[in-house]
Amino acid sequence: MGNLLCCVKVEQSTVSIRERFGKFDQVLEPGCHCLPWFLGKQIAGNLSLRLQQLDVRCETKTKDNVFVNVVASIQYRALAEKANDAFYKLTNTKTQIQAYVFDVIRAFVPKLNLDDVFEQKNDIAKAVEEELEKVEKNVHENLFNSNHFLTNLLPPCDLQAMSAYGFEIVQTLIVDIEPDERVKKAMNEINAAARMRVATNEKAEAEKIIQIKRAEGEAESKYLSGLGIARQRQAIVDGLRDSVLGFSENVPGTSAKDVLDMVLITQYFDTMKEIGASSKSSAVFIPHGPGAVQDVATQIRSGFLQASASH
Repeated sequence: MGNLLCCVKVEQSTVSIRERFGKFDQVLEPGCHCLPWFLGKQIAGNLSLRLQQLDVRCETKTKDNVFVNVVASIQYRALAEKANDAFYKLTNTKTQIQAYVFDVIRAFVPKLNLDDVFEQKNDIAKAVEEELEKVEKNVHENLFNSNHFLTNLLPPCDLQAMSAYGFEIVQTLIVDIEPDERVKKAMNEINAAARMRVATNEKAEAEKIIQIKRAEGEAESKYLSGLGIARQRQAIVDGLRDSVLGFSENVPGTSAKDVLDMVLITQYFDTMKEIGASSKSSAVFIPHGPGAVQDVATQIRSGFLQASASH
């Protein structure tokens, strides 16, 4: 219907290329425009001015002979003031940008080791941008050197290679670096081994502290147990002494030796009773007879005398 009325509509963020009898005539801005087709004018095509993104995957080799895939993200857009160049000069914009990116990455990455590639992502992106700027800059410098007076007539130079074709490179990013799967696995194993070594050292230090604390606790426990046993024996000795003195005073004609023998005999029978009453006790063979009590008393008394002599 618009063609019948010789009118055409151009969408926002878009320009249309108008031709007359096959020759470029005008760049049409967004809005409604008159298109008298009977005068040989027609729309050759439309060009989007929106920001576009191209992800370029490039396989290359690092200095330490590791193959990696480097993914570069190029953000670009067509320049409205150079829409005719963007429409006519390039058949495939993405292929042209991809060629520049391949050239830079395959020249820059082989100079770096794998670890340096990860650390210098920004340098790689900067190198790509510099390569995209180089062509137009060289053209401008050649014109300057050949005819110096022409520099005053030259328009401001955009200094971007793609601007010669009507496109602006907004930003270049290195978004991903993918080594070979076996290399990635080896790198992860190295990292895991290093972390395991640190964890083992920390675990050993923790066990060392536990052993030290356990030994300190056992030493303190044995010390306190020794104090308890010493006090227990002291209490037994004090009790025996009081019993012997009390019995000697209340029963005339008895000596301290007689009282001690009686106490030892009593304790001997108490011990026999405890051994027999215990369900967890092992078999204990004790010589027992009319003279056994006297033998036990003699042995115990000799033990006390030896202990007293040693102190």
